[in-house]
Amino acid sequence: MTTATDTPRTTSPAPPRAAVARTRRRRRPRAVALDAGLYVGLVLAVLVMSVPLIWMVLASFKTNAELANLPLQWLPEAFLPDNYQRVAEAIPIGRMFLNSLGVTLIGAGLKVFLGLCCAYAVVFVDVPFRNAAFVIVIFALLIPGQITIIPNYTLVAELGWLNTYHGIVVPGLASAFGTFLFRQHFRSLPVSVLEAAELDGAGHWRRLWRFVVPMSTPTIAAVTLVSLVNDWNEYLWPMLVTDNTRTMTLPVGLTLLQDIDGMQNWGVLMAATVVVTLPMLIFFLVLQRRLVAGLTAGAVTG
Repeated sequence: MTTATDTPRTTSPAPPRAAVARTRRRRRPRAVALDAGLYVGLVLAVLVMSVPLIWMVLASFKTNAELANLPLQWLPEAFLPDNYQRVAEAIPIGRMFLNSLGVTLIGAGLKVFLGLCCAYAVVFVDVPFRNAAFVIVIFALLIPGQITIIPNYTLVAELGWLNTYHGIVVPGLASAFGTFLFRQHFRSLPVSVLEAAELDGAGHWRRLWRFVVPMSTPTIAAVTLVSLVNDWNEYLWPMLVTDNTRTMTLPVGLTLLQDIDGMQNWGVLMAATVVVTLPMLIFFLVLQRRLVAGLTAGAVTG
């Protein structure tokens, strides 16, 4: 005797294997073509970005005669460091390297610090017109840096800061990009954590450094990396405010190599360019994952 519970459950019939195989065969060519197109685009993008760098490194070991050969000669006849030695003899590259390193570390560090403080004030401090202050930050992102060069130069010259390190660093300390990215990330942080810290008697300064900063490590790393790369490669502003090798940075120092021996020695210029490019390139490749994570975290709004 059968009961209602003994009645077999009705299930939808499985699709025939032949139909599944036909569906896969129809989708496979399209998927393969899409994957192939993506890989081709990826390879082209890598070539566009990497070939000039590879050429620069190889050219740094070539003589002027080898660089002028047609058709192009990719590999030098001998990998000799003559061009690098001539760079060291022509300009005080060690002093310029230290100048660039100091200006970059101090400038990027202060940009991150000021960006953290400004973004914290905009998000967590209840002050009048904080939204208006953030709107000003947004407008600052829209203004090209070249527009502010003349007033900044006039101010620096009147203060007597030409050919000084603070003349290079101070005008670029305000980072609208860092403030914007920090503000967007801070809005995604759990407010309950900060409220609990406030109940325990923590002030704004302690809440910022004990709670907000540890929860914002990827974003801080991203802003720090972008600031370091920008400050290291900065050319226009240091060129305007410095004409002394004592305070000159590496990108500006390259201009002193344009007329060695009464001619433009491209091999020497390429060697100096490698010295300028290689540190930040290695640094960027090592920390690229933190950059992507930080930019992604900063894009989330609460």
